[in-house]
Amino acid sequence: MTGQTADTQALDEGGIPRGDLARLAEAFELGKIVRVMFLPAGMMNRNWQLETSRGVFALKQIIDVPVSQARRSLRVQGALAAGGLPVCAPRFTTCGQAVAEIGGHAYCLLPWAGGEHRTGLDLGPGEAGALGVLVGRIHRALASPAAGLEPVTGALRPKVCTPADGLAEADRFLAIIADRTEPDAFDTVAAEALERRKALIAAHGDQRPSDEGVWGPVGWTHGDVQPLNLLWENGVVTAVLDWDRLRIRPYGEEVVRTARVQFAADDGRWDLKRVEAFTVGYRSVIPISDTDLVDAVERQCWDCMTEFWQLKRHYAKHDHSSDHLWSSGERLLHWWNARRDQVRAAFMKNP
Repeated sequence: MTGQTADTQALDEGGIPRGDLARLAEAFELGKIVRVMFLPAGMMNRNWQLETSRGVFALKQIIDVPVSQARRSLRVQGALAAGGLPVCAPRFTTCGQAVAEIGGHAYCLLPWAGGEHRTGLDLGPGEAGALGVLVGRIHRALASPAAGLEPVTGALRPKVCTPADGLAEADRFLAIIADRTEPDAFDTVAAEALERRKALIAAHGDQRPSDEGVWGPVGWTHGDVQPLNLLWENGVVTAVLDWDRLRIRPYGEEVVRTARVQFAADDGRWDLKRVEAFTVGYRSVIPISDTDLVDAVERQCWDCMTEFWQLKRHYAKHDHSSDHLWSSGERLLHWWNARRDQVRAAFMKNP
């Protein structure tokens, strides 16, 4: 029977309301829901695998972005999938909507994509290069009228943290830690890192990137091409997931950020050979100059020095899911700062 659901124990996993699930089955014409499995890996939205009589699907509760933005991203996903890119097109409700708003919650449904998540350091040089080609193809497709996005006009005016603001933010977290009656191990590590961060900001404040404009081509970008948003099978990307960060950005920003989150090890080392292969792959599709990429590298380095988003989640939201990213990010920052010329050179490789 349409809307028939799995057992109560399975439904309780991940906290999806029973009433929502039954109405989702009707809205998306899923038939009988045989199995529900919560997927804990996501940091922002909530996700489940649904096994139904009509197939296996990925269900996402939209939490981290406005529903209107999610609808736009899902529409774009459908266009990219139709254009032959490895992107999951959304399943529509009986009313022709990509987002179902039920019980005060918003959900979207996508076909379950096969493959596995792989860290960037597990990729061979050829695979790293192929990933660069794919990112370039995505940028090119997003710029096409077929994507349905508004054209990019004018230059971006970047927000660049001042040294004073970066130091003040570090001091704010140091004060929070000092006020704790029983500091834990994370507090101790964070306080030591913040003192080192202050020294870096003070030493490099005169190299702060300009806020007058951004070098290089600008366009629509995915925004979060990281291992948990890629599925691989037999050396090929089978799906690029999670398009919630779809925004207009400098292409160089996405190239450098993707290389950083893909090819940096937990010990802080950045695999520059894979960075080179990735960059060469990207530049074989999208023309971008050495000057533009070096500018993006320096902006990313400064952002890493002056941004404290993991601490904001830890201390303001009491969310510790990103604590490990604070520690690994600190190691990378200091490794990077000691090898800035080598990092720049890695992004200057041409096809």
